[in-house]
Amino acid sequence: MQTRSFIMAAVTLVVASQLPVQAQTKPIRLIVPYAAGGPLDVTARALAERVRDTLGTVIVENKPGAGGNIGADAVAKAAPDGLTIGIAATATHAVNPWLYAKMPYNAATDFAPITQMVRVPNVLVMNADTAARLKINSVKDLIAYAKVNPGKLNYGSGGNGSAGHLAGEMFKKEAGIFVVHIPYNGGNPAQLALLSGQVDFNFDNLATAAPNIKSGKLKAIAVTTLQTVGALPGVPPVADTLKGFSVDTWWGLVAPAATPKDVVVRLNQAFVAALNAPETKTRFATLMAEPVASTPETFGKLMASERAKYEAVVKATGAKVD
Repeated sequence: MQTRSFIMAAVTLVVASQLPVQAQTKPIRLIVPYAAGGPLDVTARALAERVRDTLGTVIVENKPGAGGNIGADAVAKAAPDGLTIGIAATATHAVNPWLYAKMPYNAATDFAPITQMVRVPNVLVMNADTAARLKINSVKDLIAYAKVNPGKLNYGSGGNGSAGHLAGEMFKKEAGIFVVHIPYNGGNPAQLALLSGQVDFNFDNLATAAPNIKSGKLKAIAVTTLQTVGALPGVPPVADTLKGFSVDTWWGLVAPAATPKDVVVRLNQAFVAALNAPETKTRFATLMAEPVASTPETFGKLMASERAKYEAVVKATGAKVD
C-alpha cells in the first residue's frame, strides 16, 4: 500500500512538472505615466493582452502629469510584490532628473528594470520648399549653410526641455553651428510651424512626421538612429556626418526597486516572449516603433547611459522646470 502511494505521488510530481506555469490570480497593474491613446499607451495595452496567458490579467492604468513624473512616482512607491509595474521612458528616466528642480523619485535607484519595450526613431526634417530654395539635401549641406549664415536658420520644438529641443541643441553643439531655437507649446504647434515655413527644420518623432514626409510637405534629411531605418529607405543617419550622434525615443518596463529578483525574471520572460511575437512587430510597425526585448541588466545600462547623456545636454541648455 505504501509502495502504491509512493508511485502515485511520484507520477503526480512528474505530470505537474510538465504542466505550464499557471497565471497568477491577482491582476497586475501596469502604470502608463501619460494619457490614454498615445504610442506608449497603445503598446502597453497590446502587451497586456499578449501576456494574459502567462501572467493573468494586466490592467493598464494611465497616470499622466508633470511630464510623466506622477505615474513614475506611483511605480516607485508601490509595494515591491510584482503586482505593480510601469513604463519608464526617455523623459521620466533620462531627461526629467535634470530638467526638474525637484523630483519625487530617484530614477537611478527607485526602480528595478524588467525589459526595454520599444525604440522609435526620430528624424531631422525640413520644410520641403525651404530645403529646395536653400539647396539643402543633406546634413552636410545644412551644416555648411549654417556656418556661412550663422543665426539665419531656426528650428522648432515642443518646448524648452522637450526631446526636439534637446536633439537640436546636441546637433548645434556637435556640428559647431548657431541656429535659433523657437519653442512652441507642444509637438503639434511645432509641426504646424514647420509646415507653414515659420521655422526651417525640426527634430521630430518619425511616427508624427511620416505622413508629411510621404506627402512631400517635409523633406527627411537624416534619421537620428545610428543605423538606417527601414521605414525611410535612402535616408542616412545623422551619425554618418556627426560620428556617434544618436537620439532615440525609447521606453520599457520597470518595477519598484525592492521587487524580488525571481519575480523580475518571471516578468521579463513573459514580456520578452510577447515582444518577440510576430504579431507584436506587425502591430508596433503601424506606430513606426520597433519592439526591443532585453535582459533587465541591459535595460538598466541603457537607462544609465541615457541619463548621463542628457545630463550634459540639459545643463548645457540651461533648461529647467520648477
